[in-house]
Amino acid sequence: MGRWGIVTFATVAAVVTACSPSAADDAAGDETTTSTTRTPRITDDSGRPPVTFDPCYDIPDDVMNAAGYDAAKKEIADMPMGTYTFLGCAYEGTISVPGVLARYDLLVLAGNVTLDEELKRNGHVAESVQINGRPALVEVDPNARDTCRYVLQTTFGIVGLIRIYHKDHPGAVPQDEWCAGVLDLATTLEPFIQD
Repeated sequence: MGRWGIVTFATVAAVVTACSPSAADDAAGDETTTSTTRTPRITDDSGRPPVTFDPCYDIPDDVMNAAGYDAAKKEIADMPMGTYTFLGCAYEGTISVPGVLARYDLLVLAGNVTLDEELKRNGHVAESVQINGRPALVEVDPNARDTCRYVLQTTFGIVGLIRIYHKDHPGAVPQDEWCAGVLDLATTLEPFIQD
């Protein structure tokens, strides 16, 4: 099975295509407001469905700002792979967590691999959940320190939220804190997934 970029944020960083906030905003202003009428920025030759949800354009900036991520600094993070495609958007943010203020990186990826493929690939660290009634996985891999992944099923494939917690204190972040607040974020973003 092919490798896709939900493994770690570091993997994605190697293939990120940066876009200035004004360029992303200008491009979004030129497009229609629903992803179902937008031509996908990237397609592949796999015969898989086109990715119809574009995280940088289909998630409103005010929603991300309210969630603690600076939408003015978002960057396009696409991954054209030939046999599958991921459209991505990278954010930095500082979110208040009870008793602590922490810095996070967040990557939202929409790809045309299936939830079953993701489960086969990461089933050893995945737990099945529902996000607003949508089938999903939560993945906490002890080898991907300080990282939490939520992967939601769509008609074209999956949308993944990958968050890295950058600790601001000495010592390890307890594993049970890696996903603090990510379920709430996934629940907030799920209604914007057009499929």
